[in-house]
Amino acid sequence: MRHGVVLGLLLGFSVAVPVAQAQTRRELGTLTLEDVPEIPRRIVERTAQYTNTRGALMMDFDPDGDGVLLVTRFGDSAQVHHVAGPGMDRSQWTFFPEPVTNAGYDVKDGSTGFFFRMDAGGSEFYQYHWMDRATGRSTLLTDGASRNQSWLPNHNGGAVAFVSTARNKKDFDIHVLERPSNGWATATAGAARRVKDVEGQWAPLDWSADGKTLLVMRYVSINESYLHLLTVADGTLKELNPTGGKKKIAYGAAVLDPNGAHVWFASDENAEFLRLTRLDLATGKKEVVTPKLNWDVTQLAITRDGATLAYVVNEGGSAALYLAATSDAGKATRVELPRGVISGVQFDRAGARLGLTMSTSQSSADVQVVDVKSRAVTRWTFSETGGIPSQTFVTPSLEEAPSFDKRKIPFWFYAPRNPPKKPTPVIIFIHGGPEAQATAGFDPTVQYVVNELGVAAVVPNVRGSAGYGKSYLALDNGAKREDSVKDIGAVLDWIGKQPGLDKTRVAVFGGSYGGYMVLASMTTYPERIRCGVDVVGISNFVTFLKNTEAYRQDLRRAEYGDERDPKMKALLEKISPMTNASRIKAPLFVIQGKNDPRVPVTEAEQMVATVRGNKGAVWYLVAADEGHGFQKKKNRDVLTQSVSLFFETHLLP
Repeated sequence: MRHGVVLGLLLGFSVAVPVAQAQTRRELGTLTLEDVPEIPRRIVERTAQYTNTRGALMMDFDPDGDGVLLVTRFGDSAQVHHVAGPGMDRSQWTFFPEPVTNAGYDVKDGSTGFFFRMDAGGSEFYQYHWMDRATGRSTLLTDGASRNQSWLPNHNGGAVAFVSTARNKKDFDIHVLERPSNGWATATAGAARRVKDVEGQWAPLDWSADGKTLLVMRYVSINESYLHLLTVADGTLKELNPTGGKKKIAYGAAVLDPNGAHVWFASDENAEFLRLTRLDLATGKKEVVTPKLNWDVTQLAITRDGATLAYVVNEGGSAALYLAATSDAGKATRVELPRGVISGVQFDRAGARLGLTMSTSQSSADVQVVDVKSRAVTRWTFSETGGIPSQTFVTPSLEEAPSFDKRKIPFWFYAPRNPPKKPTPVIIFIHGGPEAQATAGFDPTVQYVVNELGVAAVVPNVRGSAGYGKSYLALDNGAKREDSVKDIGAVLDWIGKQPGLDKTRVAVFGGSYGGYMVLASMTTYPERIRCGVDVVGISNFVTFLKNTEAYRQDLRRAEYGDERDPKMKALLEKISPMTNASRIKAPLFVIQGKNDPRVPVTEAEQMVATVRGNKGAVWYLVAADEGHGFQKKKNRDVLTQSVSLFFETHLLP
């Protein structure tokens, strides 16, 4: 179908689009490259160090020892590793061709094995397994076919809660899997009990100390969610903090107090930001612990004795970590850490240590452990950056650009250390989501173009990005979609006013929703964009909403609008890049995973065919064993090499 796309079948028209064939086509392993030239050896060598950077992600503390379980990559894909102590060797415990994306222990069986999550070919139909350390064999625990996620082991071991689309491939029903009497290695695939049939997106967040109750969330959109307590025995649901439909509340992280008296959660109730709140389960009384905090609380963790609380605050793309006694949570202590991004926050079983993953602009993700009593921070892993000294990486400055409505659009600006004498070209990197955020974490692609190509990088958080309050988050919803594209225009205006930057050589790069923004920028500002790279991007909202996996459709309609409504469908078609593809004048590079469940490969195929039919220049790279982004190193290597050549060819001259 790649070159025989008839757009009318996809959009509901009766008009066929003229299609031009690729001039060159070659296969490279699982990759197909169309009109992508052979990569010069010098580019392969220059990019190799950057693609060999790696990170280590905190997964779990050993339940009966001092070590940590983590995920990192030493071969072609990320796998489970173990580290016995700070700075000690990483011992690899899984060896699969597919990436392992999550792992953790069962408290009772932690000495004999661990759980892990894996999909096939980037399909995101995640399956959970048990790896038996004694035999080296893994056991499939889920059904092998549906999407399974939010794996949550019981605090006392012996049971796991999770959600699965097994019933109808659309709704995330709540399941509980009990440990067989002879151990997890003897479990039967798909034997979990379906505790509650639900509609839409749900997730378990925490277990009660006695294992009888689950704290669960129903997620409608980033602006609307609901917390409930679920009785495991009979599936009874009780909504927490009900509003009777009078207002919408967005909840973030949430945990149960081990003594069963309180729920701690982050919410934007009566506020712009997600504030830390304590809810008394007996009285319903709420106490906002961070009333004056004008940033989101993004992560929570509590010790098993309920004495200490940890929470992370997103301060405009940089993370701050706080520790507090639950008896006086308003008096929190900030842990001294460099500016960067924090994830995976969790206490060990004794409550003496707090583990996390930390990334900065100059260092990739690594496991750090905080001593709860002294607040001392110890780095446990030292991930390689391809032999490149970390001090050579650029630390960005935080800038703002006024947009059409006088609103300030924040962005990170990376300036080359040794800029050329003539004005410097610029690449605008646009994040996906759209409910995501460009942060101060490590990005090897950005560092490569800045350090090796001598290009400045601008990484904006256009309206609709997370981290700047719920009003900012909603500014691009539905009919306001093109306002976010106008924010790129504001960034272009800012670039044009900088004497050291070349406004005639500006490229755009983005993935997923960021890929849509690349295409929309190229149609909206055809004279101001020199070239663009679209990675797994949306080309037409109507076909995207029709063809994305069923479990995602309603979630995306809440953001983009419902294409089943005739007026909204007409608007979505009007603003889609496919409709305006004739305005694209600059060279385009489209990159896609064939198994993408979020943005189907047809979104890329129809865009490539249409631009070629308009006599436009398009490079096309598709991976048969990838989904929503490239996870395997061999594929990412070719992607990085090809993107470098594309920019050398179309941006730098």
